[in-house]
Amino acid sequence: RRSVQTFRLSAEEARRLAGDVIPLAGAPQQDGRFGFTLRVPLGVVCAITPFNAPLNTVAHKVAPALAAGNAVVLKPSSHTPLTANLLGEILLAAGLPPGYLAVLHGGAQVVQWLLEEPLVRFYAFTGSTEVGRDIHARAGLRRTQMELGSIAFTVLAQDADLDRALPKIVGAGYRKAGQVCTSVQILLVHDTLRARVEERLAALVQALPHGDPFQPDTVVGPVISEAAAVRIEEWIAAAVAQGARRLAGGERKGAVIPPTLLTDIAPGMNVSCQEIFGPVVCIEGFATMDEAVRRINSTPFGLATGIFTNRLDHAFRLARQLEVGGVHINETSSSRVDMMPYGGSKDSGFGREGPHYAVLEMTEERMVTITA
Repeated sequence: RRSVQTFRLSAEEARRLAGDVIPLAGAPQQDGRFGFTLRVPLGVVCAITPFNAPLNTVAHKVAPALAAGNAVVLKPSSHTPLTANLLGEILLAAGLPPGYLAVLHGGAQVVQWLLEEPLVRFYAFTGSTEVGRDIHARAGLRRTQMELGSIAFTVLAQDADLDRALPKIVGAGYRKAGQVCTSVQILLVHDTLRARVEERLAALVQALPHGDPFQPDTVVGPVISEAAAVRIEEWIAAAVAQGARRLAGGERKGAVIPPTLLTDIAPGMNVSCQEIFGPVVCIEGFATMDEAVRRINSTPFGLATGIFTNRLDHAFRLARQLEVGGVHINETSSSRVDMMPYGGSKDSGFGREGPHYAVLEMTEERMVTITA
């Protein structure tokens, strides 16, 4: 449904892609002149997408690019090639002219070829900060849009409604086995709530069905590979060895990591200062909102943050002070509606997805003047 909506929203943007009228006659010695701007396509857009949302992330790059009048070269993740192929077939069957979409498969060498292709004028990438930095450097003077990694925080203020917040936190922390860049990784809990939150959240996490993704009742399935699961398992073990307590979790089985809840984490632990990208949520306490702001802004990332509070002063303060691309009040860091601008700051990237905003990025403004 979301991917269909993304295409529909992009189609609407194609209908209202407009420039501005510039009142040149208001300038000295410009009587009889008229000016306006056009939004014109860049030419060829290269979209490089990850495995964790193999349809809607592709849609958020392909649909706005086509709506803007560009051709698209799509390089999907090698882990999820078939979804991109099927989408391409559907678009051709729906009437997309030949030559407007090419789907290329492969690894780093294919990306290298695409970066060397002078016809490509825009690179839209979702993935790790390390790879995004390399793509941006190699693109030279060509435009890029980078949606990169993150350590996503959600805050439970002292007045948070726990009945409302905790189910949302569980859903946002463990959906797709935590393999979402806005998954709740660090849950900042006011010190007065911490004991209650740990008890209630542990019970909810322990009850999550996990394992075989082909079973209808499974909520948390495997991560993308056993190698990824081994890394996550090692990070959890290292955190526990360094003093963290595990409130929920268990032994790894192949690529399945049981939903894990940690507390008493400390700076320097991998689970505290690097993106986990797995089904792990870490609880930290805070005493004041100043402390919470400093903790969130202390990381090199800045994609999205959620805060549960009924106080508007807390809500607007975090909205102004946090160095992130999105602040969601009474929602988690993982809140996203497809028409909103979506993107990060700092090492989480730059540029914005969302059909309206992506179309603007994938076009350029051309000035036209007429002298009577």
